[in-house]
Amino acid sequence: MNDFKKQLEIIKQGIDEIIGEDNLIEKLKSGKKLTIKVGFDPTAPDLHIGHTVILRKMRQFQDLGHKVIFLIGDFTGKIGDPSGKNKTRPPLTTNEIKTNAKTYEDQVLKVLDPDKTTIDFNSRWGDKMSAADMIKLAAQSTVARMIERDDFSKRYKNNQPISIHEFLYPLMQGYDSVELEVDVEMGGTDQKFNLLVGRDLQKNVGQSPQTIITLPLLEGLDGVKKMSKTEENYIGITEKADDIFGKTMSIPDEIMMKWFDLLSLRPLEELKKVEKDIKEGANPRDAKIDLAMELTTRFTNEIEAEKAKDNFFKKFSSNELPSDIEEKEISYENIPGLPNLLKDLGMVGSTSEAMRLIEQGAVKVDQEKVTSKDEEVNFETKKLIQIGKKKFLYVSSK
Repeated sequence: MNDFKKQLEIIKQGIDEIIGEDNLIEKLKSGKKLTIKVGFDPTAPDLHIGHTVILRKMRQFQDLGHKVIFLIGDFTGKIGDPSGKNKTRPPLTTNEIKTNAKTYEDQVLKVLDPDKTTIDFNSRWGDKMSAADMIKLAAQSTVARMIERDDFSKRYKNNQPISIHEFLYPLMQGYDSVELEVDVEMGGTDQKFNLLVGRDLQKNVGQSPQTIITLPLLEGLDGVKKMSKTEENYIGITEKADDIFGKTMSIPDEIMMKWFDLLSLRPLEELKKVEKDIKEGANPRDAKIDLAMELTTRFTNEIEAEKAKDNFFKKFSSNELPSDIEEKEISYENIPGLPNLLKDLGMVGSTSEAMRLIEQGAVKVDQEKVTSKDEEVNFETKKLIQIGKKKFLYVSSK
């Protein structure tokens, strides 16, 4: 695509910040094929869809005709990324890195175009660096500059230890950009300092400094907290189709458009139309079904997605999930038993009625029948409680 204004509109969709925009515009106007880099340290074997926010932006660059490098930080993983950490992050073992890196390769190609994706490893140059090379690299920054980093600054003020090797992480991430002569580097908002280091190092060797694009963090299924496995509010990209579809349908309407903006691969014009239709009174549920289908198809396949959609609606006698389900938050420190909870929520008139309904199999949590009055339910993530065919309530704990 040669229209730089159109390219820029697509590039800036759903981002948090862009640094070096003038330089980017100049390169787009020239028709240059840009080199885009995103680094992933293989810290865990599985990715969730929160990780795919940046993959989706990489895919957009691919569709615009640019070169995308998915850089696996098998060398920097040995250091450990200190971003956002209040203590030294343990480095990964060589076996952990190899195992996780292979899994990453398989998973990212569910979003990226396999024919247009370059997968590289920063051990390719990192392992060749001598002690003298590392000292030369370290000489390009100062302790004062490193302490400007928010997480380092907080740990320093709180007398929490900072290991010297942690300072090497942003330097090595920045050096990756030098080695690959990167035009654009992207990362989460928590990576901004590291990305800026790359610009500094490129300037030092006479390269054109990379444009930095940071992307917002994706709220999880609860619509409040950042998607993470710790919060149990995530959708794993290797999950079954039924789970991906059902979990997507459970997100609050308020964050649905943000999910579209950060996850959908649809053309920008289509996303604008979805938002316009909803503002003009279209049922948000219909848009959410489209989103659930898109994500489920991407991470499984079209046949499995269609089956998941059918299975989801078969669980409701009316073949559809009500679009106006009320949501309540509970603030109990010790959540009472389910019969008492149903009474407190106003879904039944008494605990005895709740127990009777449970015995009759009329109570479901997340579409699964409750089989005992003593069943424990974790409300840290939002749950859908259903009684009979007409009573529905989303419940989460504060």
